[in-house]
Amino acid sequence: MTSIGAPSGMVDWNLAVATATRLVRPGPEVSRDEARAVVAELRRHAKASEEHVRGFTRLATDEAHDTPVLVVDRPGWVRANVAGFREILKPLLDKLEERRGGSAGNAVLGAVGGKVTGVELGMLLSFLSSRVLGQYETFAPATRELPAGANGGGRLLLVAPNIVHVERELDVDPHDFRLWVCLHEETHRTQFTAVPWLRDHLEGEIQSFLAETDVDPMTVLERVREAAQTLAGGRPEGEEDDGGRSLVELVQTPAQREVLGRLTAVMSLLEGHADFVMDGVGPAVVPSVGEIREKFQQRRAKGASRLDLALRKLLGLDAKLRQYRDGERFVRAVVEECGMDGFNRVWTSPNTLPTKSEISAPADWIARVHRKTES
Repeated sequence: MTSIGAPSGMVDWNLAVATATRLVRPGPEVSRDEARAVVAELRRHAKASEEHVRGFTRLATDEAHDTPVLVVDRPGWVRANVAGFREILKPLLDKLEERRGGSAGNAVLGAVGGKVTGVELGMLLSFLSSRVLGQYETFAPATRELPAGANGGGRLLLVAPNIVHVERELDVDPHDFRLWVCLHEETHRTQFTAVPWLRDHLEGEIQSFLAETDVDPMTVLERVREAAQTLAGGRPEGEEDDGGRSLVELVQTPAQREVLGRLTAVMSLLEGHADFVMDGVGPAVVPSVGEIREKFQQRRAKGASRLDLALRKLLGLDAKLRQYRDGERFVRAVVEECGMDGFNRVWTSPNTLPTKSEISAPADWIARVHRKTES
């Protein structure tokens, strides 16, 4: 296993990788030859998806910002995400280290706390590693095992065992399903390679969010406990949602809520755009796209066990499902009114991105961006 680097005082990153790798569930049973065939097909589909997506979206990729496509297993996904977390959280963790101080007692407590946090992070990553089909990693640093884009990171991950697991669970044509997944993930890759400012904009927003984090460890711990109590309280199945907040929402200051509103709008746009493109390209190149879409939507909505639903709530994954729906409706409405080129004005600059309220009211975005441009 490749080392992620020396353990940080606040988070033992190597222990997070080791814990997740130890706990991760085995993938579906496949022969060695079948595994090779799946990997080769995913690579072919990823390459074919580039032309399909770029032709449909009319987004021209900047080759200087192009990024690799990697087919990985579950431990590979874990290692890539730990590296990404470490990169994006470094300013916050450095700030916490300064706040904690350098006494011997604090150093001992920090070492213990770092291991506890590493184990907890590893447990969460092991849970998520069996559920992600693909992911565009925006902030990933390059490693020997996991290369990234030459100009500041970025890589597309396709998690082969998870794709095989879901295609079997849904009982759909595996070749069609693999291409369908690649179309969605390639859209994310195209978004970032065709719009070079998007990565820096997102990183700036995330760092603004983290900069506003209350760095008093006791306050953070109290809010984490509150989240855990919300989860442990549970409700009988079928009872109405009590509006309990996710772990992310529990650590917000007023300034963070403003940033999170902007981030939510951007993520809704990106996810909704990917779904829209997948549906737009799909009928021409994926013969069974209708069946796949229907079965996959049912799977998304249903979730799995009660524990799975509880963890989704805690991690804010339910909000991600809403982002797919709200974002797709926004993109569809704008394209119907303004055409694809009119929609693509969204990528002009951070000022033309939709606000959180505009995601739910596409006409407001059209009025703001198009009328201002045309006046």
